[in-house]
Amino acid sequence: MFHRRTPLVLAVVALFLTLTAGTSRVPPAPRPAATAVGSLPGSRTVLSGYAIRSAAEVPDPGAVVSRPGYPTAGWYPAGSRSTVLAALLAAGAHPDPFYSTNLKRVPAADFAVPWWYRSDFVVTDPAVRTYLDFSGVISAADVFVNGRLVAPADTVAGAYTRHELDVTDLIAAGTNTVAFRVRPNDPRKRLTMGWLDWLQPPPDANMGLVRDVSVRRGGPVALRDAHVVTSLALPSMSSADLTVKALVRNDSPATVTTTVSGTAGPAAVSRSVTLAPHETRTLVFSPADHPALRLRAPRVWWPAAMGGQPLYALDLTATVDGAPSDTAHESFGIREVRAPLNAGGARQYEVNGRPLLIKGGGWSPDEFLRWDPAYVEDRLRYALDLGLNTLRLEGHIEPDEFFDLADRYGILTLPGWECCGKWEGEVNGNEAGERWEAADYPVAKASMAAEAARLRHHPSVASFLIGSDFAPDRTIEKGYLDALRAADWTAPVIPAASNASAPVSGNSGMKMTGPYDWVPPSYWYEKREGGATGFNSETSAGPDVPTLDTLRRMMSPAELETLWKDPSAAQYHRSPSATFSTLRLFGAALSQRYGPPTGLEDYVRKAQLAQYENVRAQFEAYARNAKDTSEPSTGVVYWMFNSGWTSLHWQLVDRYLDQGGAYFGAKKANEPLHVQYGYDNRAVSVVNNRTAGVFGLTARVTLFGTDGEPAYDRTVSGLAVAGGGASTTALTVPASVPGLSTTYLARLLLTDGAGREVSRNVYWLSTEPDVLDYPETDWYHTPTTSYADLTGLETMARTAVTATGSTTRDEGSGTSTTRVTVRHTGRGKTPALLTDVHLVGVGGAPVLPVRWSDNQISLWPGESATLTATYRTGDLRGAAPRLRVSGWNTPTVTVPAG
Repeated sequence: MFHRRTPLVLAVVALFLTLTAGTSRVPPAPRPAATAVGSLPGSRTVLSGYAIRSAAEVPDPGAVVSRPGYPTAGWYPAGSRSTVLAALLAAGAHPDPFYSTNLKRVPAADFAVPWWYRSDFVVTDPAVRTYLDFSGVISAADVFVNGRLVAPADTVAGAYTRHELDVTDLIAAGTNTVAFRVRPNDPRKRLTMGWLDWLQPPPDANMGLVRDVSVRRGGPVALRDAHVVTSLALPSMSSADLTVKALVRNDSPATVTTTVSGTAGPAAVSRSVTLAPHETRTLVFSPADHPALRLRAPRVWWPAAMGGQPLYALDLTATVDGAPSDTAHESFGIREVRAPLNAGGARQYEVNGRPLLIKGGGWSPDEFLRWDPAYVEDRLRYALDLGLNTLRLEGHIEPDEFFDLADRYGILTLPGWECCGKWEGEVNGNEAGERWEAADYPVAKASMAAEAARLRHHPSVASFLIGSDFAPDRTIEKGYLDALRAADWTAPVIPAASNASAPVSGNSGMKMTGPYDWVPPSYWYEKREGGATGFNSETSAGPDVPTLDTLRRMMSPAELETLWKDPSAAQYHRSPSATFSTLRLFGAALSQRYGPPTGLEDYVRKAQLAQYENVRAQFEAYARNAKDTSEPSTGVVYWMFNSGWTSLHWQLVDRYLDQGGAYFGAKKANEPLHVQYGYDNRAVSVVNNRTAGVFGLTARVTLFGTDGEPAYDRTVSGLAVAGGGASTTALTVPASVPGLSTTYLARLLLTDGAGREVSRNVYWLSTEPDVLDYPETDWYHTPTTSYADLTGLETMARTAVTATGSTTRDEGSGTSTTRVTVRHTGRGKTPALLTDVHLVGVGGAPVLPVRWSDNQISLWPGESATLTATYRTGDLRGAAPRLRVSGWNTPTVTVPAG
């Protein structure tokens, strides 16, 4: 464990570690290699890494620490983006923080003092102008270069502010050094990042440098803030106007003439301008002076389910006396996002003139803000696999590459400031977060300006939420809006994620009514509270217990015993909030509805069934009501899409990318063409998420007892449903069906004109409904006074399924595809309920990530289904793929996958 020590003790320890290198658990790291910096004007080189150490263990001042050659024996290495704790974890100073209560054992006192971040870089031509360009300092830092303080912490404050420091006069040929003395973070006192009740917070509060620090080189004229403002002709989309803007800044003491030229998409632009010493001017290229900037038949960017994702490029060069002085490069997309309030006051998003139901999830970065592009891309692919079109980033706004990926995959994003800390301290009453001081206002405005300039060109960014639980007051809002206006921000600005209003922006058009803890599936159909009406910016039934594989990776055997035996026990892997620290509400519902768990496996088995039905109902209710003429639903954000650590709640996919009932419930609800059952009115509806309409459909619903005996069967043919999220009601199941058992099953089948099955959906229901006590609703749930009786599922006869698989490899892409045929081979009439197939490799561990065409399926005797799983071949780690098949009432078997 890492603890603070006195300088004398540190010196002894450092000497000991040097003499015993290779034998200690955390050997001293070698000095990070100096970053070689290019000399070409317009080049930008990211510092490759740092040596870091607690300031309590470094007695020398910044003027000494930041000199080239300063000894760093015993310092920890850190990557180009790293919090302090992330670096310590990478060095092995602490055990796996995602397991058990290991995180609790990391001493927070180690991070109550500043930490030094020190990096060397090599310059061969010091005559070329040199700048340090950075953001992502948590929470503030004194910056030194080659022994000189170049920026104090009171000017380098805020996680999102961006800084450019001209250090040309300090740079020498050879090795140069930059050192950041990073201050501790407290999200209640600083405009940075915090975690509130999402997870157990990191002991270092994410202090560190979490975005790139770049060394930029240039000539006498700097080219900055280059961007393209697009305007798409609607509704025709037959043309688009591009306006190119850029700042040109003369950083020399002489008058210079520069020519700025380049291309914006297919259009060429060029202009010369004379600048006085240290003058800055904005250049504007418009269709009026460059007709080629009016594009005919532009390639328009769409969300994934609505069209393609073409991107254009902006490339500019500033030359002086025929030589390049600086360059600018940016990609951009052409699309128009609007979000007017509908007749009922709800926010209705439109992309390129077409309204869409926002189907989203709350995004969480890694708890220690570690950037892993492959891991991020895997989760974005999962979001598309689930049929989601949007991810909401409440604070923790990810680096540029995240939005590049969102652009490429066609996933809309809703970034914004976070709740319940300093960001809302001036307006949130008695909530956490201190009141603002005079110094906070310019930091907030600078944060908005920096994020606006960084995000404005990404077509995936659908809006910015300048408030979360609370809307800003007039002074704060004006600072935000002024910064957005100056940045040529064109996407909608939303005053809050809650039902709040701001003095200038007006009503939010959103609701934040929860729930955040367990409610029954029927809850989502009521047009009240968090039910399917309007735009619900964050909501779910709370607990999302992961698979048994993941639980055993994250919790000790004793903790797993408590998990299923004592729902009222505080769970470290749920939340630090007293409101959400236990699984009491979820445990009560599980026991009352399904029967008390008999062991850990039974608990997890029932949890997956419960999470499947609840998540499916949430998305189905909002989808069905999207086109209602009265109080339509316009958006729903599942709270949350993922967790930043190993969690027991608020996640459709777990930390290790395993998929359980919550995942496949969402995937089923959001499939392109979908047949579903309404818990409120028993209507069987067809929802068409495809762009084009569909005709000649046949819907069939059959009700079965848990023994498989049919009690009701009806088929309706000749159905048609328009595209774009439209729905139609095929039939309504009678309120009472003679002979139906208390617990029963409903099988819904949808076939196309050729008789092919295009959607299958199976429900487990009860003649005794869940009863909600709406008058007792609080901010996080509505109590249930009587539960649906689903205990009849326990009496379902055990039955057999078989699975056969074959696997093919694509050497070019490095992926494999396993094709699985699952058959119900049992005798009698009992169906195989919620059959799950896991692809496993070494030691029977799941191969992750994996994308299934379908999973957790229900089959009746004689039925079969063919599923495909796609994954990286390397994730098998040399093992042969195998299939682990399990289900509610089927034995678990593992078979080879070819």
